[in-house]
Amino acid sequence: MLRGILLKIAISGKGGVGKTTVAAGLVSLLGTRGYGVYAIDADPDASLGAVLGFSADELAKLRPVVEMDELIAERAGAGGGIFCLNPKVDDLIDRFSLQRDNIRLLQMGSIKQAGTSCYCRENSFMYAVLGNLLLDRKEIVIMDMSAGIEHLTRGTSRGVDLMIVVTEPTSVSVRTAGIVSKLAGDLGIGVVKILANKVRSARDRAFILSHFSEEQLLAVLPFTEDILDSAKDGEGGLKGNVCHVLPGIEELTARILEVMQPEGS
Repeated sequence: MLRGILLKIAISGKGGVGKTTVAAGLVSLLGTRGYGVYAIDADPDASLGAVLGFSADELAKLRPVVEMDELIAERAGAGGGIFCLNPKVDDLIDRFSLQRDNIRLLQMGSIKQAGTSCYCRENSFMYAVLGNLLLDRKEIVIMDMSAGIEHLTRGTSRGVDLMIVVTEPTSVSVRTAGIVSKLAGDLGIGVVKILANKVRSARDRAFILSHFSEEQLLAVLPFTEDILDSAKDGEGGLKGNVCHVLPGIEELTARILEVMQPEGS
């Protein structure tokens, strides 16, 4: 059986490199091909739903997991310094996600930092949700992450098959991509690949290859005006045929399945 059917992919990179657009492109393409896909917005900027084309009214009803106070109190404990490290969440994920066709969208929200009220309980609840998605679900999971990998722990990272680090051909972007790649490797994610985006010329490609090897490079996506036009229309969703709006997305999908195909299968 093709391993890609059960792929769990995390996508990271510096802000502005196009990681959310890439994530939305993969979600949309796989969804239209009949795969069940969980689209997980783990970026505090929370723009994946809009790029996927969910309406503002729909998104207004979607609460980030970390802000589900009543459920957190019910499943993880009401506070007072005592809370459940592994709350039951498997029955909640589909109830509190937005669905369109084969795609379900969830927003994680921001990690609570030390010193904030009940941050351990809320983070524990969120990590339980991520663990269920990455370790137990049989559908494809695609996570749009922030520039770092703070939403992943050593436990949840065991479920990530592939970390895609998106970069554009700038010095700051490739530096961030290198840092994120090292962090992902340190966390134990087995396959970490670089995706070059917004590449306009052979010079841009040469710049990318001066920082990353061919083996590290997953694919190269060209710059396209259609993405800018889509962002300017006030809604920001991928309009029409995703393969037209995001050239190279079909080849990227095929490359992912090739990279993750077990030897001899």
